Amino acid sequence: MFYSVVKFIHVIAVILWVGGMLFAHCFLRPAAAQLEPPVRLKLMASVLGPFLNAVLVAIVLILLTGMSMIGQEASQAVRTGGAFFMPLGWTLMAAGGIVMMAIFGHIRFALYKRLATAVAASDWPKGGQAMAGIRRWVGVNLVLGIAIVAIVFMA
Repeated sequence: MFYSVVKFIHVIAVILWVGGMLFAHCFLRPAAAQLEPPVRLKLMASVLGPFLNAVLVAIVLILLTGMSMIGQEASQAVRTGGAFFMPLGWTLMAAGGIVMMAIFGHIRFALYKRLATAVAASDWPKGGQAMAGIRRWVGVNLVLGIAIVAIVFMA
């Protein structure tokens, strides 16, 4: 039962992260593109701040639950006299997740900071540059996230 709860939290955190990127990249961003730069950049900064904070919490949950599930499986293997070999799908998921987390760190702590600073200073060209970087890296992370989910379900 404990394993199922941990796995549920893990999956919900992944859904928040990947689903949020899908929504922002494919639906919010194109709709916001219809707005003038000052309004668009203020909107995106206002939406991205809380979303990126929620993703930071999700990442912590993903790491903790992922390590817990791996640890539980390894412990069970040892208790039953076997050896634990992490499945390839899990290895790819963990490695891909670490790459995604590094990209997230760049988005949250560098690019979003530039966006927020530019919006506060009403520097719309710099805000647009920061937003272009965010859009590009969110697109990369979205593709990685979908690929990882596909690998897990098809492996």
